[in-house]
Amino acid sequence: MNKTLNFQRNLIIFGIPLLMIAMMIALSKSSAFITNTNTLSIGITFDLLLTVPIVYFLLIRKTSVPKTTVVPFLIIGMVICSLILPSENQYFLNLFKTWVFPIVELSIVSYIIYKVRNAVKRYQLNKNEKIDFFSALKNTCYEILPKSVVIPLVTEIAVFYYGFIYWKKRKLHENEFSYHKESGTVALLIAIIFIIAIETVTLHIFLEKWSVTVAWILTFLSVYSGIQLLGFLKSLSKRPIAIENNKLLLRYGIMNETIIDINTIDSIEISSKDIEEDSATRKLSFLGELEGHNVIIRLKQENELTGLYGIKRKYRNIALHVDKKVEFTDRINDALKK
Repeated sequence: MNKTLNFQRNLIIFGIPLLMIAMMIALSKSSAFITNTNTLSIGITFDLLLTVPIVYFLLIRKTSVPKTTVVPFLIIGMVICSLILPSENQYFLNLFKTWVFPIVELSIVSYIIYKVRNAVKRYQLNKNEKIDFFSALKNTCYEILPKSVVIPLVTEIAVFYYGFIYWKKRKLHENEFSYHKESGTVALLIAIIFIIAIETVTLHIFLEKWSVTVAWILTFLSVYSGIQLLGFLKSLSKRPIAIENNKLLLRYGIMNETIIDINTIDSIEISSKDIEEDSATRKLSFLGELEGHNVIIRLKQENELTGLYGIKRKYRNIALHVDKKVEFTDRINDALKK
């Protein structure tokens, strides 16, 4: 019954705006449009850029659908106007692109930042809860953005946040454990960043003789890759493994993470022996065999490991590196006895 009602509700919410868009497209192809191009172009422009988003907003305002989903309808409206209207009849469309849409974009970004700051403040009010920017950002964006765009957007924001904004040293609390100091990952990523920097300069000089455009495109991609690696690298020290509220929060920077209910842990052992990664056994590190492990956790039931851009993988056993492996395993074993 609930599924039927949800389907009907979604059909109305999305069907009506899409029907209006289809009608505008049909109108632009009609004989009436040919004889009244100027007048109908203005009407189509205002309908696609204002009427459709407003109708959609009125349909979702009392639902749980994020209000920011109005923006995709604005973008769809702009794209369709650009495609169906003659270039000489796009005066109001160009005005909208130049003056209105940038304000909408800035407002959305400002709103997200405002919501994230409020989320951070809420966390900080609770002395027993440790603030984690990446988690706060995800939770906030899930409240105000379509779920399909949250993880990609959050990942990109987090890369720049950890890479260029968050420089303060992260002090570990009693329930937190680092994993990057003795693993060799930091040295490996730094080496890769230096290699990318050197190769980018060399490749740019070489390609510039053939095509300046291609040279700059590949240079941009290389620089962007280097920025991402820097963000990944710095996030390792900012997002430690933690034990909170009878849950084990396993994190590997912003690359991988999983939450384990301690009661579901079957066993934990200090071990560096080789493991074969498969559907039941995973490594917390995204580097796989390039990084060793010193702890293996086996679960009573299947769990989920979330990787970059929200990619999810199932596991029952997970191998990881912890700098203070003895203290970590003792803490987990003590929690299992309670």
